[in-house]
Amino acid sequence: MSHYHCVVWIDHREAHVIEFNPNDAEASVIHPKSKHEHLHRKHGAVGSGNVPENHAYYQAVSDAIKDAGEILLVGPSTAKLELFKHLQTHAPAIAARVVSVETVDHPTSDELIRFARHHFIADDRMRSQT
Repeated sequence: MSHYHCVVWIDHREAHVIEFNPNDAEASVIHPKSKHEHLHRKHGAVGSGNVPENHAYYQAVSDAIKDAGEILLVGPSTAKLELFKHLQTHAPAIAARVVSVETVDHPTSDELIRFARHHFIADDRMRSQT
């Protein structure tokens, strides 16, 4: 993809990657290899009850956004934060281009792109113009 801005809506089941400019957008969907993996194990199990980070899933998302100039990470759950931590550890150059991490429920594709365009317009206005 050859667009400067990128929004990633992610949860533990799928990631929607949309790269865009003011007039065009290109979208893709990434799924973890195992669709049966759950966020939490059975109650009463030994340990924290959390499934470990899905490295392969977050790496696939990382590979999909590697060329984006500015990145907005959004989603309803902790997956957006886990992705950001993954980027900080395994792809710091990409993590440096993440401009914000926001909680967003389950928008349609059109709602997501409108939200992202609005976010980047506001972000661009707040930047120093010198």
